[in-house]
Amino acid sequence: MSQSAVARSARRSARRLARLWRRSLRFRTLVITLGLTSVAVLVTCVAMALAVQNNLWEARKDQALHDALRAVDSVQSAVYSADTQGNRTALLGLMGDVNSRLSSVSSAQMVGVFPIDNGSAQAAPPGFLRDGFTEDLVSDQMHQRVSKDDTKQWWQPVALHDADGSQHAGIIVGQQLKVPEAGAYELYIAYDLADTEQTLVLVQSSLWAAGSVLVALIGVIAWFSLRSVVQPITEAAETSARFAGGDFDVRLPVRGQDELATLGRSFNAMADSIEAQIKELGELSLVQQRFVSDVSHELRTPLTTIRLAAEMLNDQREEFDPTTARTAELLQTQVHRFDTLLADLLEISRYDAGSVQLETEATSLAHLAEDLVDDMRPLAETHDTELRFVAPGGHTPVDLDPRRVRRILRNLIGNAIEHGEGHPIVITVDSNQNAVAVGVRDSGLGMSAEDAERVFDRFWRADPSRRRTIGGTGLGLSIALGDARLHGGTLAVWSELGTGTHFVLTLPRSSRPLEGASPIPLEQPEPIAEIGLATAPIEIAKPSAPAQEEDS
Repeated sequence: MSQSAVARSARRSARRLARLWRRSLRFRTLVITLGLTSVAVLVTCVAMALAVQNNLWEARKDQALHDALRAVDSVQSAVYSADTQGNRTALLGLMGDVNSRLSSVSSAQMVGVFPIDNGSAQAAPPGFLRDGFTEDLVSDQMHQRVSKDDTKQWWQPVALHDADGSQHAGIIVGQQLKVPEAGAYELYIAYDLADTEQTLVLVQSSLWAAGSVLVALIGVIAWFSLRSVVQPITEAAETSARFAGGDFDVRLPVRGQDELATLGRSFNAMADSIEAQIKELGELSLVQQRFVSDVSHELRTPLTTIRLAAEMLNDQREEFDPTTARTAELLQTQVHRFDTLLADLLEISRYDAGSVQLETEATSLAHLAEDLVDDMRPLAETHDTELRFVAPGGHTPVDLDPRRVRRILRNLIGNAIEHGEGHPIVITVDSNQNAVAVGVRDSGLGMSAEDAERVFDRFWRADPSRRRTIGGTGLGLSIALGDARLHGGTLAVWSELGTGTHFVLTLPRSSRPLEGASPIPLEQPEPIAEIGLATAPIEIAKPSAPAQEEDS
């Protein structure tokens, strides 16, 4: 298998584990339990292993020091009691007795005796080495300390080698041995600690084996415990998901009298209550929708008659006195607004009833927005407002309902004209590989964060005292939001008091849900005066006849 295939397999395994970690409470809890248990067992085993190692080493060292001290005292006593009279032959025999006594008194067999060159005895016999002891085992520092201090016992750890070349720990104990008429000698006894190493390895192996078995047992116990606890939770989650999906008849099974059983009974009682309330609200909603729809339809006929009469009066207003003429003009305006309100109410009732359908066709959002901007320039001129159109993207056709998108943009631009305080308005169209978007940016009064959260509510205005100059019904933004969602898109707003407002309509390029950020950033848009005029197509509004548009 190649390295790339191994890497892909590893990435797939990592993704599966990450997905399992996010979705499985049982797996996540089991991993956390085993991880914390493993850490606790590891720390405990390491602490115990270190404690055992230190205790074994200290005990064996103390034993070696005591044994060496006893052996040196015994040999020293024998040397003091011997009568050599400076005879070299007798001194050689005495050294042989020292060797024999060390062999019988000490538990260690590796011995090294080296004369200290003090020039006091001409007949001093040489030292000796026994059972593989070499002078290389003793460090220079050890030699100096033993030769200079005849009152203390010195020791150092060493590495001892067997005949087969294996290496194991050992300890060398050194002390001065004084031989009358021969001078002082360095006496070293080497103790093999291989048995201590074996004991330590056995203890540590037992500790790690016991720790591993303990972790495995805890994992098995945690698995069965979690299974008994998580299984009801899993059932509750699945039941809740089915209930949220519209299956109001589903209920949790209740077993026993414990907390999980109480949870099941509470959930079932809550489900019964919610089901009853949903049915009641559904009936009320149907009544409300039917009422709005019926009233709107019933008002069509008298409104048509009133509109015709108002148009006749308005056409002949020049023949009336000024007061009657003004009354006829106001009647015409309000009848037109009433007609628009009825149309919006009918549209809202269709959304509430879920009977709205899209009539999509391949359309360039940039061209659609540009045409609409041209249509609304006369209205902007009546408010002394400059329209700027910027379209770096969005020219490729996408499937959308042109009538509904045009209605959204007409509403957004109309609101910007009405509340823009005469400042320039920028309409931006852009796109990326996933979506197309339109942004409408003004530098008018703006809104607070609390008002921006309610801007799509029906019949809501940020300032109730602010009158509508374009003739909106208060339903425009609510209908625009419904049109955006019907396309699978979003309609978002950013606003700040004294800075202005920015609406962004984002539509998907295909039937798939929106992914990633919008092509037009929403929050903190750059000031209109800083928008690059040389790099984007911009058109300035020109004077023309007034027109009337929708408003929220």
